[in-house]
Amino acid sequence: MRMRTTATVLTSAAVISALGLPGAAHAAEHPGAAAPFGAFVSGGVKPQDALGATKFSDGVVNGGKDIVLGVTGKKTIPVTFSAFDPNGVALTQAFLWQGTDSSSTDTITGAFQSDDDPVCTESPAEGGWNYSCKTVFTIDPAVAFKDDNGTAGTWKLFLGAYDLYANASYDDDVTRAHIKRAAKLTANASPEPVKKGKTITVTGKLSRANWTTGKYAGYATQPVKLQFRKKGTSTYTTVKTVKTNSTGNLSTTVKATSDGYYRFAFAGTTTTGSATATGDFIDVK
Repeated sequence: MRMRTTATVLTSAAVISALGLPGAAHAAEHPGAAAPFGAFVSGGVKPQDALGATKFSDGVVNGGKDIVLGVTGKKTIPVTFSAFDPNGVALTQAFLWQGTDSSSTDTITGAFQSDDDPVCTESPAEGGWNYSCKTVFTIDPAVAFKDDNGTAGTWKLFLGAYDLYANASYDDDVTRAHIKRAAKLTANASPEPVKKGKTITVTGKLSRANWTTGKYAGYATQPVKLQFRKKGTSTYTTVKTVKTNSTGNLSTTVKATSDGYYRFAFAGTTTTGSATATGDFIDVK
C-alpha cells in the first residue's frame, strides 16, 4: 500500500478546509450551505485544468438504485468507484451534490460529504496505480431536507484526490443518482361479496413524504394503474389507468367478473419513488 505513507499526505481536515466545506455532520444538516467545490483546486480551476493526473471511473451510488427516503429514519448509502494515478494517490474525498455549477455557491442547491474518507485498495497497473474505493453517506431526511422538498431529484457524485506530491485532481460529475421522496398507496374494493356482473368501486390514496412537515401528504394528478389478479394465479394485469384528485385520492369502478384481488400501482416520478398497494380481495358470487 502506498496510500497515506508519505509526508505529503494531507489530512481530512486539510482537504475539507481546502474545499471550503463544513464537516460531514454539518453538511448533512445544512445541505445548501456548501462553499464552492472548485476551491478543491487553488483558484477554482476546472477539472481538466487541475494539476494532478488522477482519473476517476466506475462510480456507483446505492448499487445503482434510487435513494428513496421517507420522513424519518437514517439511511446509509454505499458508494464505490475506481481511480488511476501515475504517481499514486495519497487521499480521496467523496461528495454528493446537486446543482448546475460546482464552482459557485449560487448554483449549488445541496451537498453531502461521505461519513469518512473512502477506503481504497491499491494495485499496480501499467503506467501507474489503480485504486478500488468505497465509502458511505448517511442521510437523515428529517434533518437534511427539513427546509426544502425541492432537493428531491438528480444528484451528482463529486470525487477529489491528492497524489503523493500533493497535486489535486477532481471530477464533479463522475456519476449521478436520484434522491426521491417515498410514496405510499392504498386500495379498497367494495362491496364484498358482490354478484357477478355488478359494479365494484375501488378507492385508494397516493401520498408521498413531505420532508418539511415530517408527514405524508396526498400526491395530486398522478397516473396510477388499477390492477387485478384472479384467485389462484400469481400475476397482476392492468385494468385501466386513473389519476389522483387534488388531494391524492383515487376512485374508479369495474364490473365484477371473478374472485380475485384489486390493487393500485404507481410507477413513480423523477422526484418520488414508486408504490404498490396491497391487493384487496373481492368475493364474487
